[in-house]
Formats: sequence, C-alpha cells, structure tokens
Amino acid sequence: MLTHSADFLREALLRGEWTGVLPSERTLCTRLRISRPTLRAVLAQLEREGVIGAVENKKRQILSRPKSSGKAESSRVIALLTPVPQQAMPPFVLFWLDALRELLAETGYQLELHPSAHCFVAKPAGGLKKLTQRVQAAAWVLFRSTPAMQRWFVDQGVTAVIAGSCADEIDLPSVDLDYRATCRHAATMLMQKGHRRIALLLPGSSHGGDAESEHGFREAFTTSAATPIVIEHHETSEQVVEHLDVLLKRKPAPTAFVVARSIHTLTVITHLLRCGHKLPRDFAVVSRDDDAFLDHVVPHVTRYSADAAKFAKRLTRLVLELAQTGRTSTKPVRLMPDLRRGETV
Repeated sequence: MLTHSADFLREALLRGEWTGVLPSERTLCTRLRISRPTLRAVLAQLEREGVIGAVENKKRQILSRPKSSGKAESSRVIALLTPVPQQAMPPFVLFWLDALRELLAETGYQLELHPSAHCFVAKPAGGLKKLTQRVQAAAWVLFRSTPAMQRWFVDQGVTAVIAGSCADEIDLPSVDLDYRATCRHAATMLMQKGHRRIALLLPGSSHGGDAESEHGFREAFTTSAATPIVIEHHETSEQVVEHLDVLLKRKPAPTAFVVARSIHTLTVITHLLRCGHKLPRDFAVVSRDDDAFLDHVVPHVTRYSADAAKFAKRLTRLVLELAQTGRTSTKPVRLMPDLRRGETV
C-alpha cells in the first residue's frame, strides 16, 4: 500500500496536478483511501527524495517534480464516474465497489471516484472533456451512464468500461446483471402461479438495464393471454404510490407486481399493507433487485439476489485488460441473479 500510494503521488506531481503546495492531509487521505499514519510515511519518503518540503504551518511546499524516466508515464489510476457520491449508492453497489478497489490495488492500480453530476446531462461533452483532461486515467468505469455519455467515450476513443448495460448501437465493454432474463423469469413465474394481469414498475431512466428489464418482461407474454402492464415513475416514493393507486383503481386491477429497485419494492409493499391488503393473498410482489434491508421486511420478500464479489471480479478483468493493453472484448458480460423465494408470491 505504501509503495502504491507513493507512486500515485509521484505520478500526480509529474502531471502537474498540484502547484505550489500539496493539498491537506485530510484531502490526500480521502483521495488515496489510506490512513493518516500511512500518508505521513509516504510524505516522509517524498521529502527524503527532495520532491516536497517539511511541514510548515500545516502545509508542504512542492519543491520539484519527480524525475521522469524519459518515456511516457503510464497512469495507475482507474477513474469511476458516477452521478452520485459514494454515500448515496445502494448497498449492492458499495459491495462491488469495495471489492473492485481491493482487486485493483492488488495489481498496483488506484481506484478514484469522481461524482460529477454535470456529466450526466443531455449534452455532456463539455463536462466530460474537462474531466478527462484533468484526470489522467488508465481507464474509466462508467456507473449509471447515459447513452450520450457512452457515445462521447466511443467517439473520443477514451478507454472505458460500462458498469451496467450499453445503449443500443454502443460498442463498449460492459458488465451488468441479466435484467432481461430476470424480468422474463419473474413474469413467467407469476403466470404459472395463476396471475394474468402483471405490472412492471420501472424508473423512467435511460439506463440500459431498465430498458432490458422491459424487453424481458414483455417477452414472457408473447405466447400467453396474460396482460403485461409497464409503468414508469420518477424514482420518488410519492410518485410510486401515485401510480400504484391508479393501478389499484383499474377494472380489473393487476394482481401481481414486479418492481425494479429494492427501495421501490419497499414502498410498494408498505403502501399495499397500509391500504389493508394482504400479501400474497390479494397481491403478489417480486423485487427485481436485492439489498440487505429486505431481510428485515415482513412478509419476507421474493426477490433476485446477485453476487457482488463475482460482479467485481468480472468488471476488474475487463478494466485491467483495457488499462494494460488498450483493448478488451466488447461482448456484454451478463450475470444471472439467483431467485430468493419469500412470502410475497
């Protein structure tokens, strides 16, 4: 860890990322994800090399850039671009993110998170150009990326792996759960239980996984007389409840729900219970996703659970191939979650 962190700081200084003085110890600890004692050992090493000065007024002067070998320095940074900060990520993502960080560190790479909401807009080119010029990464990992963002990385030839699904006609390496097969399986299972009006509740997003969910869900009905209902919402509990109330007033109303995002599954279940309904007597509910908090929901939720460690391993493999060779397979990697049977079906 000490050697990797020292190498990372040398490369940052060589790129001229900071001038005059180093950032604060707190900032560097957060950036490198190391403890303060480890950071101070790294700084002492750079001080002995004459790269930085001793501490004065809690600041360290940058005395010189590290010596270059004369050839282009290859970055040891893997940058993950996300629309939300780490504390706002769901548990499953945090699990594979930590595993990804550890696996990359074992091979000498440093994972950096870059929450940059301004890159997740309708026209992201300006924000992406500034970010990728400022952060010299060996490869980028794009989390919850939009089709416009993916297209920019393809057009600019910037190496990137999608932690998720690619949009149509986008040729980038990607790792995602097999949402298409998952939702097809969920709908088929509910029809086998006798349900003929089944609703899929999805965020109204442009994420490839949500589009694949709808494709798979509708595929289950191609040879059935059952009726598929697809409802998109804006990811607030208020709108989920609003759409649910509209569905319940239908004549006839759906008798089963497949819900994307664990947090929205919780909203659906608690609202149905609040309205006096019983599960699965009145309605069946299946969660497309899983999170640890669902273990504490009663009745126990039927849902699909994925292995975060396996997800991280497959993602790491693609990222390292891309960082080290500049190329990797663009064939989509899709992982099928396991069905965890509960009491809501």
